[in-house]
Amino acid sequence: MNFRLKHFFSAIAIVGLTTLMFNSCGKEVEEDDPVKDADGNIYQTVIIGDHEWLAENLKTTKYSNGDPIGTTEPATLNTSGETMIKYQWPVDGDETKVAVYGRLYTWYAVNDVRNICPQGWHVATDAEWTAMITLLGGDAEAGNKLKESGTSSWEAPNDGATNISGFTARPGGVRNGNGTFVNIRSTGYWWTSTEVRADYGWSRVMSYSNGSANRYENNADLGFSVRCVKD
Repeated sequence: MNFRLKHFFSAIAIVGLTTLMFNSCGKEVEEDDPVKDADGNIYQTVIIGDHEWLAENLKTTKYSNGDPIGTTEPATLNTSGETMIKYQWPVDGDETKVAVYGRLYTWYAVNDVRNICPQGWHVATDAEWTAMITLLGGDAEAGNKLKESGTSSWEAPNDGATNISGFTARPGGVRNGNGTFVNIRSTGYWWTSTEVRADYGWSRVMSYSNGSANRYENNADLGFSVRCVKD
């Protein structure tokens, strides 16, 4: 029987106290099949509250059925004149950065019925992000518990980042419609699968300069990072 180390995070309310006590630990659990996308990338995972999340940004260039997700040539091609684009790009347009930061996806690709996540997984909804962030203390402080600590992937100072959750958030920046890639290492943007209104989706944003994890609506043509949750 094979085993692997899986990371768990839970918050426990103590009767008579108003604060939550947080516990982060590794546990040996029976080995499941590896979490693998259609490209064959294998992912670490983390259980936070009631959900199991990828502990890395998504890297795939294919939908779960094997169909390719569109992209542009070059990566910096101006796409602002296109509508409802379903694209992916390597972070910063640089394939060598995918291993650390993953890829960026438009919201339309995120919501394609072919599913960009590994089979048995889905792009996290706004409600699933909200539940996790609430568990971690709310918008103002959850970012520090989600962000990878130190400055290997984040710009300095990244003060206060502990990654106590095991989520290991890394900032892939954003790909704009004019073809520019900006804010890699300084800001992470993650799509949710939840629509705000036509051509806009909910997202979560974290920065090197503070400990928050904020909720914003953004244009669906932007390229953001993605995290998946187990069905």
